[in-house]
Amino acid sequence: MIDIKKVSVRYRGTTEDALSDINLSFKKGDFICILGKSGAGKSTFIRTINGLQTPTIGEIHLDGLQISNKNEKQLRIVRREMGMVFQHFNLIPRLTVIQNVLTGKFGYRNNFKSLIGWFTPGELEHAERVISDMGLSKLRDRRVEHLSGGQKQRVGIARALIQQPKILLGDEPVASLDPGTSNEIFALLKELHNRLELLTIINVHDIDLAKRYATRILSLKDGEIIFDGSPDEFTEDDYQKTYHSTKPSHV
Repeated sequence: MIDIKKVSVRYRGTTEDALSDINLSFKKGDFICILGKSGAGKSTFIRTINGLQTPTIGEIHLDGLQISNKNEKQLRIVRREMGMVFQHFNLIPRLTVIQNVLTGKFGYRNNFKSLIGWFTPGELEHAERVISDMGLSKLRDRRVEHLSGGQKQRVGIARALIQQPKILLGDEPVASLDPGTSNEIFALLKELHNRLELLTIINVHDIDLAKRYATRILSLKDGEIIFDGSPDEFTEDDYQKTYHSTKPSHV
């Protein structure tokens, strides 16, 4: 589904690669967790997949079509296939739950209809359905600035799902949440992943969550892949190489 071929990213004004010679393939059904300390390249990796960051060299292919050489208008169409869930939610605080969810439809609509907030009965019905799936029906008309962190992230997931994506991307989607809520959100993501038969790729700091939910773990260090395997294969030594720190007692 996704093929990454010899991709490197170097930001302007820097002398080191943020990503270096990445060669990976992902298929539908993979639930991938990417581990690595801050600055390892995890966010750059996710942003490069969905076209928010252009590779300095190399190519990214989606279902055989190169997407790393598209212009912004073409990328807008490509991004319909990719739902994105963010660490800091990226919601509009003064809008309601349903209004925020409906912004996920903007990639399918002309700018005028988006500007005036006009949606079809089918779009509204779809929004109601994904809001219900997230357990937010009673909050549909509440402004998101009044929601808890876990509720906000459920809105963010609903906004991604209304795109009907083939791929679900997450950039540290539970980093701002407490451990119990983080586990609830990951369990929800895994259930949706299985039910909708998605390819899911998520950056995460919590190794317990990665081992519990991933089918495949990647580890990034200094922009390079240093581990690629099953959760059972990720050892104490791999942890040390990834984080250069003493392993917590729960690992």
